[in-house]
Amino acid sequence: MSENSSEPFPSHSRSSSLLNSSSPFMNLQNLPQTAQYNVENTSNKDIRVVVGVDFGTTFSGFAYAYKSNPSEVVTNDVWPGQTGQFKTNTALLYDDSFSVIEWGYPALAQEPQKKSKGANKIRELMKPVELFKLYLGNLDPDEEPPLPEGLDWRKAITDYLRCLNKLIGETITTRWPGLHFPSNVLFVMAVPAEWTDESKGLLRKLAYDAGMLEELNSGNLEFTTEPEAAAIHCIRILNEHALTVGAPFMIVDCGGGTVDLTTRAVLPDRRLSEITIRAGDFCGSSFVDKNFLKYVAKKVGIEAMISLRDNNYGQLQYLVQQFCSRIKHSFNGNPDEYMTKDIDLERTCPAIMKYVTGDALKKMEEDEWLLELDFETVRAMFDPVIEKILHMISHQLSACGGNCMAIFMVGGFSENHYLTWRVRHAFGRFVPTIAVPKHPIAAVCRGALQYGLYMSTIETRVLKWTYGTDSFRPWTPADPPERRTPTGFITVFRPIAHRGTQVAVNQRFTYEATPILRDQSMMTFNVYVTPFHNAYFCDDYGVKLLGRLSVQLPPLPIEYQQNRVIDFSLCFGKMEITAIATNRQTGEVYQSSFDLDI
Repeated sequence: MSENSSEPFPSHSRSSSLLNSSSPFMNLQNLPQTAQYNVENTSNKDIRVVVGVDFGTTFSGFAYAYKSNPSEVVTNDVWPGQTGQFKTNTALLYDDSFSVIEWGYPALAQEPQKKSKGANKIRELMKPVELFKLYLGNLDPDEEPPLPEGLDWRKAITDYLRCLNKLIGETITTRWPGLHFPSNVLFVMAVPAEWTDESKGLLRKLAYDAGMLEELNSGNLEFTTEPEAAAIHCIRILNEHALTVGAPFMIVDCGGGTVDLTTRAVLPDRRLSEITIRAGDFCGSSFVDKNFLKYVAKKVGIEAMISLRDNNYGQLQYLVQQFCSRIKHSFNGNPDEYMTKDIDLERTCPAIMKYVTGDALKKMEEDEWLLELDFETVRAMFDPVIEKILHMISHQLSACGGNCMAIFMVGGFSENHYLTWRVRHAFGRFVPTIAVPKHPIAAVCRGALQYGLYMSTIETRVLKWTYGTDSFRPWTPADPPERRTPTGFITVFRPIAHRGTQVAVNQRFTYEATPILRDQSMMTFNVYVTPFHNAYFCDDYGVKLLGRLSVQLPPLPIEYQQNRVIDFSLCFGKMEITAIATNRQTGEVYQSSFDLDI
């Protein structure tokens, strides 16, 4: 960055202070364009209905309530093609032009029909898609789920949210015909704990594209983490387990893609305080399915599985469905209660027979295309996934000094008895209560709704990242010579809020900054984030640009130049972050509002 008064400059740090604020939150996200905006009014005075949304990897659901009657909570159980279920499948069915034919449960692949070749051929031309939410996480490329050639995962997420939003709108306006949708609705979306600010910002953009928001940075969308939402939902059962004020408890949210953990303590007035850094990893139930497919690949050959995936994905999806419904869901880890089961590949995915060659073909023909799944084989599919979950729980217990009075397991995977048995077996000696609340699959969407109705429920959060900005200071001989600017300055990372800090809701971290040149007409604050406790330079390993905020500096007489002070703040507490800059001389307030570089 050149030192020219016509260019935006980072600030020159003077001092720091800690202030409190009730400012609303807006979006601060991925590599934005430099921009400047006055603070917008983001009050939710027109909100009449709150909707908690659990957009999950394998299943999605929502709950809603009228804001003035929060005691009447409705969890949706009417979906395309099914009723009585709290969630529907996070799945889409496309035609050849990638127009959505079906979504949810009807989008799942059907059993191939031997006598209806024409129908099978038509079905094979359709493109079932699932697991696309995983692309918002930081997965390794080889872990990313397959998508049909030519389909961008952002389109899949947008299409699914558009379908979900249409159902939400129809459901709510049927109940309250006078409601303006979506302007009278506050959406609260629960996201995995390990998601970055970039992921949340991208989800906001895709929700906007799907029609859930009338403006990108609308206050009609809030975020909470999945374990936080589950913790809010579990407040109502604390008395059942004799947990008193101050008692720490852990939420383990076991979903299809991720498992998220948070450790909380109950404060007076049924509010929650976060006492450890929330954690998450990709070890949900879909990774058991992935281990099943690896087992199939050992039998038929990896090349055959790749061909099946690329050319007959619907049959591959149906094969997984059969594994889940017949084996995975009921597996409880007790060898005395398990009976070896066979899966007939000729019936479930006949297309694979034309891809198998060599010794694998000979062996499968000898076995009459039957896969024999005995107890040890199935347990080997579960154990690597469960071991990761146990490791995460152990790490959380260590982080809170082993002081945990209860573990509540929620999410669809928590209904698997083998998983819950392993957790109780590993930690039952140290944690008095390990329980699965009623309807654990609906815990996240219901908790997200409660968060939207009573945002004061969350008293504190623990920062997962260190946030800072770039700051000029005079160069010293101890600094790297190549970083010295022509005017004798050096740009360094200035931490504003450190990882592991417990922050109150709507708490501001503020410092004073001044321009480095007398005739400077603009100051730019580049906001960075790092997973480490601190950094020295803004290009250190792990440091990532999150966004930038520019502030206009009107000309002032020379005698007042030294008094041009900007109060720069980062405001935390909700799941999005606000950068705010206040010019003391003019009283102008600037707040971040960024476009995503996607």
